[in-house]
Order: sequence, then C-alpha cells, then structure tokens
Amino acid sequence: MHFTEPVYRNPYWPTFPLLQITQGCTHNKCKFCTMYSGVKFRLQPMELIEDDLREIAAYAPQSKTIQLLSANPLAMTSNKFKPILEKINEYLPEIEYIYTQTRVSDLKNKTVEDLEELRELGLREISLGVESGDDWTLNRINKGYTSEDIIVQCGKLTDAGIDFWMTFLNGVAGREHSHDHAVNSAEIFSQCNPMLVGTGGLTLFPGTPLLEEAQRGEFDPLSEKEMLVELKTFVEHLSCDCSFITHHTISASLTGPDFLSRKNRIIDALDDVIKHGDFGEMAEIRRNKKSL
Repeated sequence: MHFTEPVYRNPYWPTFPLLQITQGCTHNKCKFCTMYSGVKFRLQPMELIEDDLREIAAYAPQSKTIQLLSANPLAMTSNKFKPILEKINEYLPEIEYIYTQTRVSDLKNKTVEDLEELRELGLREISLGVESGDDWTLNRINKGYTSEDIIVQCGKLTDAGIDFWMTFLNGVAGREHSHDHAVNSAEIFSQCNPMLVGTGGLTLFPGTPLLEEAQRGEFDPLSEKEMLVELKTFVEHLSCDCSFITHHTISASLTGPDFLSRKNRIIDALDDVIKHGDFGEMAEIRRNKKSL
C-alpha cells in the first residue's frame, strides 16, 4: 500500500481498508492546524491507486466499505474523482459505502448532478471540518469560506442524498468571541441538518499560528472551564436531530445517537463538570495531546 505520512483517518468510520487518492491539503492555512504542514498537495497517480486496489482485492475481496485519504480528496474535479470510484467498484464489486473527508470549498466545483453520480458509485458519507458557522471566527482562523458557503454547499449534499458530518472546534474563537462562535455555529449547523455533529476542544500545538499569536498576546485562549461553558452554549442552541460526538478532556460520555432526545442530559452533564470538574487534570490531558 502507498501512504504518505502522516496518515490521518476518521476513527468512527470503518478503518479497513484505507485508500490514499490525494496527498496533503489544498488549503493548509488554517491557523490551528499543522496536520499536513510540509506535505504538498498532489493527486495520487492512478497507477498507484490501482496497485493498492489490486492489493486490497487480493486480501479483502469482499470489502463493503472503504475510506479515502487524505485531507480533501474532493478538491479534484468530478471528471477526475469519478474514474477512481469506478476503479474501486471494478476491483471491489461488493463495495457499498465509500467514505471521505473534505473541505466545504471543495464542493463549489460540484453540481448536485455531479454529486448524485458520485453517490451512485458508492460515495455515501463525507466529513466536513467546518469548525465554525460564525463568519468572524471563520475569517479569524483563515478557513477560506463563509457561513453562507457552508449552507449552500451542504444543501447540495442533501439534495444529492449524500450524508455528511460537521465538526465544531470548541475554543477556536478565543475568549473575545466565544459566545457568538457557539451560538452562530449551532444555528448554521442546525440549518444544514447533518447526520452527525462532532465537537473537539482547541489545543494550541507547536508551530500553529494561533499558538504564536497567543504567545504574542494577540489570541486569548479559553480555560478548560470556559471551553465547557462554550460547549454547553453550543449544545443549548443546536436543534438538529443528529448523532453527536465529542472529543474533550472530560470523562463524562456525551457521545451517542438521537441528539435531541439526549440534549437535556448532555447539558446536565456539562453543568455538573462545570461546577465540579478537575480542571487541572483536564489541562494536563490537553497538554499531552499530540495532534487534532
């Protein structure tokens, strides 16, 4: 198999097999991320993709799912992406679900009809690293798109029948804009109505512009308690009946399906941690994180 380090994949999707069809990230400018720093974006040569598909077909010919790497494979145009899906179906005729992650901006070069064709070839779920639905925050962290872009592009996925995930990056607006980040993100996410909402707390990793700004006093990060208050605000305003996943430094499990039926329990759990949590322990857990 041909993989370019580092290899990141969604741990909540079936993780076997993996197929790399691009390397790196087309944007690579988000202020909180060094995930693909030093990795130039390029398309994986089709001969390498076919080599890997032959290998997968040899040891897992009955594969029903496959996850495509790396950061944003849908950056390629449909006329380049479609032949790859056709090859996957050729080598793995029992394939049912093809998963990938991408950027909101990658969908701009796709029509609903393009996306419908990709769905017919097995593309069933897409994870979008949205991070915020608040325009001030999106601009502040250099995401490269607006809240209106999120609504329009996610609407195309809905029309095409492709399920999608949206992520909320807790804390990324800093203390200055925390409330608006939470409220406006929840409103945009609810309007888009994803199948799943995932949340994670900001960690300021070495080499990220946000860490450098924090060290210069230009970014005021939230404390662990303030992160939880922001997350609670986001949950209170979220109104879509999705699955809900959170990666945080608390031990309480907030993850599960049927968000609306569990919403009050999630809020109560967050309230309890806000009042009684060991914030020193949470900060230590965050300091030990190595990547997003």
